[in-house]
Amino acid sequence: MEQAHLSKLSEELKLAPGQITATAKLLDEGATVPFIARYRKEATGQLDEVQITAIRDRLGELKALDQRRESIVKSLDERKLMTDLLRAQIDAAETVARLEDIYQPYRPKRRTRAMIAQEKGLTPLADFIFENQSAAVDEEAAKFVVESEEEDKAVPTAEDALKGARDILAERFSDDTEMRAQMREVFEKESVLTSKVMFEMEEKGAKYKDYFDYSEPLAQIPSHRLLAVRRGSTEGFLYFRITIEEEHGTALMKRRFLTGNGPAGEQVSLAVEDSFKRLLGPAMETDMRLASKKKADEQAIKVFMENLRELLLASPLGQKRVLAIDPGFRTGCKTVVLGAQGELLHDTVIYPSQGAYKESEARNIVLGLCHQFNIQAIAIGNGTASRETEAFVRSCGLPGSIAVVMVNESGASIYSASEVAREEFPDKDVTVRGAVSIGRRLMDPLAELVKLDPKSIGVGQYQHDVDQLKLKDSLDDVVVSCVNSVGVEVNTASKQLLKYVSGLNSRLAENIVTARTQSGPFRTRKDLLKVTGMGPKSFEQCAGFLRIQGGEHPLDSSAVHPERYELVEHMASDAGCTVSELLTSDAARRRIDLNKYISDEVGLPTLQDIQQELSKPGRDPREQFEAFSFAEGVNEISDLKEGLQLPGIVTNVAAFGAFVDIGVHQDGLVHISELADKFVQDPAEVVKVHQKVLVTVLEVDAARKRISLSMRTQREGGKPHQRASNERPGRDNRPGAPRQNGPRHGNNRPGNSPRPPRQNQSFGNSLADLF
Repeated sequence: MEQAHLSKLSEELKLAPGQITATAKLLDEGATVPFIARYRKEATGQLDEVQITAIRDRLGELKALDQRRESIVKSLDERKLMTDLLRAQIDAAETVARLEDIYQPYRPKRRTRAMIAQEKGLTPLADFIFENQSAAVDEEAAKFVVESEEEDKAVPTAEDALKGARDILAERFSDDTEMRAQMREVFEKESVLTSKVMFEMEEKGAKYKDYFDYSEPLAQIPSHRLLAVRRGSTEGFLYFRITIEEEHGTALMKRRFLTGNGPAGEQVSLAVEDSFKRLLGPAMETDMRLASKKKADEQAIKVFMENLRELLLASPLGQKRVLAIDPGFRTGCKTVVLGAQGELLHDTVIYPSQGAYKESEARNIVLGLCHQFNIQAIAIGNGTASRETEAFVRSCGLPGSIAVVMVNESGASIYSASEVAREEFPDKDVTVRGAVSIGRRLMDPLAELVKLDPKSIGVGQYQHDVDQLKLKDSLDDVVVSCVNSVGVEVNTASKQLLKYVSGLNSRLAENIVTARTQSGPFRTRKDLLKVTGMGPKSFEQCAGFLRIQGGEHPLDSSAVHPERYELVEHMASDAGCTVSELLTSDAARRRIDLNKYISDEVGLPTLQDIQQELSKPGRDPREQFEAFSFAEGVNEISDLKEGLQLPGIVTNVAAFGAFVDIGVHQDGLVHISELADKFVQDPAEVVKVHQKVLVTVLEVDAARKRISLSMRTQREGGKPHQRASNERPGRDNRPGAPRQNGPRHGNNRPGNSPRPPRQNQSFGNSLADLF
């Protein structure tokens, strides 16, 4: 790594140079982020995944900067335009924007007005005007008049000569490196985004009406509003500009280029005005469009990443026998029985909503299946007819030991029609596959959701509007992080889950599944080295994250890496016991003095990790599962009343608030100003996806399917809430969840910017879904 990059990274990330160097070296050697964070703490100074990812991504950006620098140098060298001064400026450029500003005057361009003027020999006149701004220009301009029948050579009048000279100056001013840098800074701080409705599009674009005559400083506009405006523009309903006051822009340029007030100075002034209006202003607007889009994308992707992490790490029911139901009215409820490992044991269809006879038949089937397969939990998809199906199941007289749980089925239909589902269940139709997915989501959300494209899970914000490659890479990072933090049972995991394990890919994952199918379950982690394509490096990266329950070596079910087995065996020997006894005996573990085992290769952080793992081998970091129930008797929007207090589950968190499922087939919005009794800057600080919350109904618009909710405990006027009779909000897992009775801080929207449109759970298909 270049010393300049090292110093820059150290300053930007507030990390020691040694930490960055060590991390970069490990990444270059093929180590993954989870592996470095978990098993190379001494090398990096205990950097976490976020810090390591930041180093990786910033190194990638600096590499791209260097590549662009090399490309520019090559272009200039080939055209023999390089000078020592120019090379020094290029080498000193620390950003792509600065690099492009330096290159701007030398960039190959299409034929411009300035080029045409230069071809007519007007460059000396432009030089004279700029260098003698107090002088007269008419006599000098007359020297450049050329009569010619060829249009590209003719300069009919002195005024034509002056016009051509101004074109040359205007391009020079626009290409000036320092002027561009100064103007960009002004645009970044002072530009304003304005949007207007396209001609005669008021009716068709009604969903964008909040942006028909909209204005907000670009530096203050939240990502969701910027992306909404851009989507409206893409769909042809809006047009938008990003500008500063023209007088301000030209004044800035005149301070740099205008040095006299004579006739020549007047020509310079005209050239400046033309340059800003025709060249530099539009160029800066283009830059701001790109930069603001990139920033908005980053913010939207961050929201998506946070939501996805919470969903993937939702509490698993675990290895239980589950009856899963995909509700339906006309077509019936698809019903499947899953074994403790998620295997399909039985499938059928019940029709509880088609008359008394069918209801009785359905009840007998449910009770019979629960008895026959010793069912421990019932999972019900939260789609159409879900509340009716839940009420039916609860009326069946089931034993109290059987939990009845509503499961978010977003994306289940996508899974059921996917190649993955067809490969798993080639003889079953999509309805059976969808019910299986619902049941498995209850048992282990992570293992099931990794089979889907993360974008189809429904926890994003404007996900189809952001940079798709950046979105994919970021979401893949989240999935990899979650999978490796939990660990994977190698003898039962699907290849879709295995491919996210550190060091593995789709090919190796498939080879692992093939090997265990052909040769039986793996008995020890070392057996993985026999898998086709599994080399020492891949094994090093993946072994600590793969578990083998009941294997030959007691540590194979833990997160202790095989490279430290010998160390643990040494600890056990010193404690006078076996490794197995070390895993089960507190007394034996207390006899271990970690300081005794510190070496050049193993430091205290790794030893402490090993000690924690010995006390709880293979521990699952996810919270313990807790069943949740919606309020009885509140099944449709028509059942809602203002002031009613209900339990709900957060389904999505956006920059402007959170969406909450309250069991009426339509998520309600808790606007950011209604999330707490105090000022909230970021909704993610207050709520998380899949969190159980207590909300109050503020407003219901049944016709437009809009539900406004509040999580505040204090309201003006002291109007009491109406609590649903059987309300069970569940435990609030938020650390320091705000429940203060402080004063209301008012709306946290900047300035006079309009409140964003109320939105529902579904992001991405059309903007109508967002309102």
